[in-house]
Amino acid sequence: MQLRRLAPLLALPLFACGDDGGADTTATTGGSGSTTASSSGATTSGATTTTGTSSGATTGMSAGETTSSGASDTVDPSTSSAGTTSAGTTTDGATTASTTSTTTGEPPCAEGTMLCEEGVAKVCDGLGGFSSEEVCADECVAELGCVLCAPGSTKCEGSMVLTCDAMGEGFVPSEECDAVQGLACDPDAGACVGACAALGLSYIGCDYYPTVLQQFDGYNSAPSFVWAVAVANTSDEMVQVTVTKGPDPVTVVQVAPASVQLVTLPWVPALSSGYGGSVVVPDGAYRLRSTRPVTVYQYNPLTVTHTNDASLLLPTNTWTGNYVVAAWPTWPFGGNAVPGLYSVVARFDGTTVTLKPSGTGGIVKPGGGVAADGKGVISLNEGDVLQVLSNYNGDVTGTIIAADKPVQVFGGHKCTNVPLNVTACDHLEESMFPIETLAKEYVVVPPVQVPNDKLDKGQVVRVIASEDATTLTFEPDQPGNKLLAKAGDFLELPSTTQKFVVSADKKILVAQYMVGQDGGFGASDPAMLLAVNPQQWRTAYLFHAATLWQANYVDILAPKGAVVTVDGAAVGSWQAVGASNYQVAHVKLPNINQGNHAVSSDVPVGISVYGVQSYGSYWYPGGLDLDLIPQ
Repeated sequence: MQLRRLAPLLALPLFACGDDGGADTTATTGGSGSTTASSSGATTSGATTTTGTSSGATTGMSAGETTSSGASDTVDPSTSSAGTTSAGTTTDGATTASTTSTTTGEPPCAEGTMLCEEGVAKVCDGLGGFSSEEVCADECVAELGCVLCAPGSTKCEGSMVLTCDAMGEGFVPSEECDAVQGLACDPDAGACVGACAALGLSYIGCDYYPTVLQQFDGYNSAPSFVWAVAVANTSDEMVQVTVTKGPDPVTVVQVAPASVQLVTLPWVPALSSGYGGSVVVPDGAYRLRSTRPVTVYQYNPLTVTHTNDASLLLPTNTWTGNYVVAAWPTWPFGGNAVPGLYSVVARFDGTTVTLKPSGTGGIVKPGGGVAADGKGVISLNEGDVLQVLSNYNGDVTGTIIAADKPVQVFGGHKCTNVPLNVTACDHLEESMFPIETLAKEYVVVPPVQVPNDKLDKGQVVRVIASEDATTLTFEPDQPGNKLLAKAGDFLELPSTTQKFVVSADKKILVAQYMVGQDGGFGASDPAMLLAVNPQQWRTAYLFHAATLWQANYVDILAPKGAVVTVDGAAVGSWQAVGASNYQVAHVKLPNINQGNHAVSSDVPVGISVYGVQSYGSYWYPGGLDLDLIPQ
């Protein structure tokens, strides 16, 4: 069984661990007028001095140099060094030589330092030698010594990749080469191979967890309203898509090259209905896997109606354990606290999720291990869903989610007005981006009105801190307090049609909300979008826009001078974003290619996609990279 090293072992120099001594010199006087000088192997016998080395340096008199009464000196310049020689006289008149050695090599390695040499683990004694040596039966690793395996090395065991742990004590399972995704474990590489192996960090992937969220009762049941996902095949080959729920198969579909397949799935009433407390639903999420990379969007519901939204799903290889939530306040309606919400989906069994409510997030409907103050430590297994609902006067926005294994987090609302006093209510949802992928600068623009798309639509914007003491800057300037004191605090900009760039000294999350139709900005109702920071923009996108809406648009954010096409047609009519180097174009989408569209650019650009009708809308990011961005 072959092993694969993920990283080369550290090669450490051997620090003066031979028999070389220090620089001390001792002289002894022999018989018959001879004197012997010893310095790191240098000797003088009679009148002849020869010199050895200390740590690779030649000291004392050069080999072949002769000193005697009246004799001439001969020096070999190739072996001369930084030693010194002084001459004296013995009792019988012979000349003596005293040599002082200088060490120019590395000092002895520190006591206790573990080195490896040809499979032998050696422990330095700090004096230039070794206190112990051990021949390793398996592997020798510098600083660890003899171990069973080299940390980070891998091997195959059936379909599972095993990785050697950090101490070299043994192999642990690290990745399953899922046959449903067309993967197999290559014993020579010690890694999964196949079209779905080694995927980059973006919205394109092979393993997703579509998740039903709360929807206004009456709009969350078939056959009138169906819940669905759209699977866009980004490859030039046929893709097989398999959907399961827990241990149960749901459906298998084929998606043709460069096309989109809509897949309707049953509602999950425990997650979509009622006004009850927070809850954990075992196996509440669907799992969708493909044999080649795809992009996936979920529609809640798919039907064009008065309470819709859609989410771009993130593949499991981009999930982390750290999120900050964007949602919306509880909406009181008909005696009910219509809740804002967030949902957490586990990828692995035994996932521990810790909830840290924000200043507004400590008023929730308790349940599922979540207290009324929004705090809780909850254990989830693979596919389980934790859904947390806000209570009267609550708003879970800013809640920090910390998990010890990768999770997916959604934020949104069952149905609400935006602003709360402007009708009509609409469902909100969006898949949260991991904190590791957030940045410090975002470009924020409103969507257009319908039918007059020469005008901008009003939106409410929230800027949410991921860390304490976050300072905001706007170009052009926007009203409000620019200092967010605590992680989870947020600045809300009231209804505005301003285009601007927001930046911060720490990572932020930016959420945008369409104003309801009675706000006077044309057709549509509330919908929710997460802004994508320019560091995660891409040069190519394949995205989906459902064809049944009154109008669909893609908004393109780009640096000035960018050359961009949508479905092969050049984009024009750019508008400046303040005095920044950014610009925006609103492109109306024709109902072609089953709603499948492509954007291409010579530089990275950002896109958002939305559709509207009278008192209805959806809005989501068309795609993004999910690279890890340092703070």
